[in-house]
Amino acid sequence: MKPLYVMCALALALAGCASKPQPPSWQPNARDALDGYTDAWLKGDTLAADAEFARARRETASTGRFDRVAQAELVRCAVQVAALETDCPGFGAIAAEATPAQRAYAAYLEGRWQGLDAALLPAQHRPVVASGTLAGVADPLARLVAAGALLRAGRIAPGDIGVPVETASEQGWRRPLLAWLGVQEKRAQAAGDAAAVERVRKRMALVAEY
Repeated sequence: MKPLYVMCALALALAGCASKPQPPSWQPNARDALDGYTDAWLKGDTLAADAEFARARRETASTGRFDRVAQAELVRCAVQVAALETDCPGFGAIAAEATPAQRAYAAYLEGRWQGLDAALLPAQHRPVVASGTLAGVADPLARLVAAGALLRAGRIAPGDIGVPVETASEQGWRRPLLAWLGVQEKRAQAAGDAAAVERVRKRMALVAEY
């Protein structure tokens, strides 16, 4: 038979677990849906991505909070910018109800950096505005988002074009890889480098096989 103090300690521990408040279900549901959206979108599965985002939007809208819906919309905007797609009407429709930090991040993604308060941005994106480079952006998705924002702002350095290409390649993210290879192709065409154009096109064809 277990000693009385052991049984008491176990009872207290179980009571503590039972009394610990659980997060409302919309939070993990929305997070899982946004993760699913991101994965599907980057891999090029538009139907699955749309379904997952609809679920995320539904979960956040259930709170009746515009800022929570705006955050989900900003995730979608950022993932699209990573693949050089710039249409983001969902956030625009509720921008007036978003927080200052959310509006600052939207401006960053859109390349509207004049007068931008970088202190309001997520920490990993603040140095991008200051330096105009991708140096120090460790997270692969954040690096692609930053590259897209730099391109939209007209501030990306020619030498940095290869960074999002290889980042997307390492992750197996088909959609942004094709988009950034397209940028490389245009740069090679503008430079009159026929051999580089051919190399990029072969790579694009390989990615587009499946």
